[in-house]
Amino acid sequence: LRDKIQAIYLWWHKPVIDQELLQSLPNLKVIANSGVGMDHLDLKLIAAFGVKMANVPHAVSSSTADTGMALLLASARRLIEGCRVAVSPNMEYCEADFLGVRVTRATLGIIGMGRIGYKIALRARAFEMKILYHNRTRRKEQEEQLVGATYCGKLESLLQQSDFVMVVVSLTPQTHKLIGKREMELMKPTATLINISRGAVVDQAALVRALQDGVIRAAALDVTYPEPLPRSNHPLLKLKNVIVTPHLGIKTEKATRMITEEAVENILAALHGLPIPSEVLPS
Repeated sequence: LRDKIQAIYLWWHKPVIDQELLQSLPNLKVIANSGVGMDHLDLKLIAAFGVKMANVPHAVSSSTADTGMALLLASARRLIEGCRVAVSPNMEYCEADFLGVRVTRATLGIIGMGRIGYKIALRARAFEMKILYHNRTRRKEQEEQLVGATYCGKLESLLQQSDFVMVVVSLTPQTHKLIGKREMELMKPTATLINISRGAVVDQAALVRALQDGVIRAAALDVTYPEPLPRSNHPLLKLKNVIVTPHLGIKTEKATRMITEEAVENILAALHGLPIPSEVLPS
C-alpha cells in the first residue's frame, strides 16, 4: 500500500514518524496529529520530504482546561487523600486538622496563555481568583480585562506571587526544564505546582526535592517523564503531597470525537490542495 498512502493520522504518537517511514511513502502529503503538542515529531525532517503537518488546537482546549482546574481543586482540597480516608475500613471520623487550602480569591499564575491557558483563566474567574500570566507575547488589553488577568513580563514575578502555578506551555528546547530548582525556590512554600503541558517542562528531580523539603506545598501532574513513571521506586509515586494522573487532559468521549473530526478536516484540506485549518510549520 506504500504508493497509495497520502495521509497519516497519528493517535497517541503512533506510528513513529522517522526517516525510514517517510522514505517508504513517496506520495505522503500530510500528517495529522491527534493533539496540540508536536514535540514527538521532527518537524524539519518532515517538511524536508514536502509533507505538511497539522494538529488539533480547537478540539483539545476545553477538555485540557477542565483537567487543569480539576487537578487544582483536587490538590487544594486534598480529595485523593480524603477519598482514602473515607473508604478506609477503620474510618470513624475525619481528623479536625485534615485541612486543605482555599481556592476562592487565591492567586493563580498561568505560564502559557494560549488557547488552553486562556480557557483556564475563564474558569478561574468563576472562583474569583486573581489571575497572573506569563507568555511570550502579551494578550490584547480587551482579552486581559475579560478574565481579569495581569501580565507578568518576568516569570519570577509570577512565581513569587502565586498560590497556584499552572504550566500550560508547549515542550520546546526553550521550555525544557523551564521550572527547575531556582523557579521552585521563588515560589511560596504554600504554593501548588500544576503541570498539564509536558513532563519535561518541569525538572522532576528538583520537584521531588522541593516537595520533600517543603519548598512548595504540593504538586498535581497530568504529565510526567517517562509516562508512566517506573513502578518500582519512583519517589513521586510515594509522596502524599503529589497527585499524578495518566495524561487525562483530552480524554473525554466528546473531545475524542472532536479531535478525530478536526484531524479529518485537516487531512481532507491537504488532499484537495486547500489551506489546512490547523497547519503547523517548522520553526
